[in-house]
Amino acid sequence: MTQVSRQQWGEAVGLGPVDLWVLQSSQVRVEVLTLGAIIRSVWSRGKDGQMEDVVLGYDDLEGYVSDKRYLGAVVGRVANRIARGRFVLEGKEYQLDINNGPNALHGGLRGFNKAIWHGTAVEGGVQLSLTSPDGDQDYPGEVQVSVSYTLEGETLTAEYQARSTKATPINLTNHSYFNLAGQGAADIYDHVVSISAQSYLPVDDSSIPTGEIRRVDGTPFDLRKPLLIGPQLKEVPGPGFDHNFCLSSPGDTWSERQAARVCHPASGRVLEVSTSQPGVQFYTANFLDGSMTGKGGVRYGKHSSFCLETQNWPDAVNQVSFPDCILRPGEDYKHVTRFTFTALRFHKTST
Repeated sequence: MTQVSRQQWGEAVGLGPVDLWVLQSSQVRVEVLTLGAIIRSVWSRGKDGQMEDVVLGYDDLEGYVSDKRYLGAVVGRVANRIARGRFVLEGKEYQLDINNGPNALHGGLRGFNKAIWHGTAVEGGVQLSLTSPDGDQDYPGEVQVSVSYTLEGETLTAEYQARSTKATPINLTNHSYFNLAGQGAADIYDHVVSISAQSYLPVDDSSIPTGEIRRVDGTPFDLRKPLLIGPQLKEVPGPGFDHNFCLSSPGDTWSERQAARVCHPASGRVLEVSTSQPGVQFYTANFLDGSMTGKGGVRYGKHSSFCLETQNWPDAVNQVSFPDCILRPGEDYKHVTRFTFTALRFHKTST
């Protein structure tokens, strides 16, 4: 049985009041903010039964209002990068704000992560809803969007839905940064990761997919068997992982698939992720640089955490061979992602 409660958490200047929703089961406690539909914390047990908060974040509302790294937030209207911030849809060219090198990232300068969502209690959790007006961040169509967070036992489920009045690209994900050792852990080098992907997307020097869908065999991106993250990071070109792993192929039918599993052997904590999305962006916090002060005064540095952003493939709006990311009038956008938090004592194997 999950207990659900709500309290006012503060006032965001220029935006309005922000509520904190708490979802509590016997195994896991989740805190959610109406600002950005942010997952503020996830408390889960280790093999010793000790509860730790495994999500990066801030102690106060001001931290989230001024945050530029999308900690815990739902990002949209389009997660990840759009090359040069431009796309053509139904014969019309759209130019978005450029906010990541030469590209548009995570919905624009004021994406869904900076909006106040409307929270409503549902069984086992909270539904957060938002209206994105026609022209919001230069995207076409008014979009009604919702994300429901529900907690059952050790599994947190995020269900995304959207409808639009005009054809528009859409790609929603949650951008939580995890460290299964808990707050204050310096890095994730002692975490073990596996990702259920046969292929990944190589990128250019501005992190836009080249268009190639490359098999992981014989590359540092072959994470089909569990590997220690620290040594693996030394094999990856560039500052770390920030790549889309392909969970399905374009045209595959909608179905929920196992995406990834991360284990922290020292604490025994395990995170498993499944999703209906065709991809997952595995990101190892390459651009956190110690300048951000997070919970308890901890400074979040490079490789201090990881993200598993379940989503469509990056720049799909410009790449015809990628899964379709256009939501048209009368259609329903619907995806689900599940995060399951367990400890090794519940598993037969140690990794």
